[in-house]
Amino acid sequence: MLLPDDATIVIAAKDEEATIAEVVQSCSPYAREILVVVHRHTHDRTADRAARAGARVLFDRGRGKGDAMRVAIGAIRTSLTIFIDADGSHDAADIPRLAQPILDDEADHVSASRLTGGSSELHGGFDEFFRLAGSSFITACINWKFGVRLSDSQNGFRAIRTDVLRQLRLTSNSTTIEQEMIIRSLGIGCRVREVPSHEHHRKVGTSHINVRRAALPYVFNLVRHLAFTRRSATVPAPLSSAPAESHAPAHN
Repeated sequence: MLLPDDATIVIAAKDEEATIAEVVQSCSPYAREILVVVHRHTHDRTADRAARAGARVLFDRGRGKGDAMRVAIGAIRTSLTIFIDADGSHDAADIPRLAQPILDDEADHVSASRLTGGSSELHGGFDEFFRLAGSSFITACINWKFGVRLSDSQNGFRAIRTDVLRQLRLTSNSTTIEQEMIIRSLGIGCRVREVPSHEHHRKVGTSHINVRRAALPYVFNLVRHLAFTRRSATVPAPLSSAPAESHAPAHN
């Protein structure tokens, strides 16, 4: 297992002082470096607690989660990048499972799936229902566009080759960046995989996403990215010296 030398873990955080140190510490065995990108308008001690836990702290431009993730891209110094949320809802012990298909040169981008791994968040109320329905609709549109069969395009827990990440030329400022990453990865011919991973309740507080306010931006960005993304015949070269596969992206 090459994870500690080859991986950087990126955590976008806004007002997560209660959980950030625990998340950083739980990720530490699996990465050479942990980057915590703190929202410029955070009002608590997220940055200080992340640094004390051993992370390198950066600040975004205050535009949202996507902006934070894009800020991190230029600071990554390893061949593999892993994204995980700051609220403690993801299980860091699943990081090797996410990374392994890439290390085995079977995938370029691996996303955790709550639909196959289970979720403690996506049920029980109307907000949860609309989140699940919206996520399923977005995923279905992506599957239709690219002829794949993914189950969860919106999960923030994922691993991706850093060179591929830089080729994606991401533009989203908000949480729509997750769907953009999937669409653009498929568009440039990447091998996209999923692995099951359970999503737990966030440990403290409530989600920063307002489902009703987010609906229109999600749909707008989905239509925009699908309309202007065409699948390339060129597959990014694999990490190893083996020749790249020429067939369509594999999927679960």
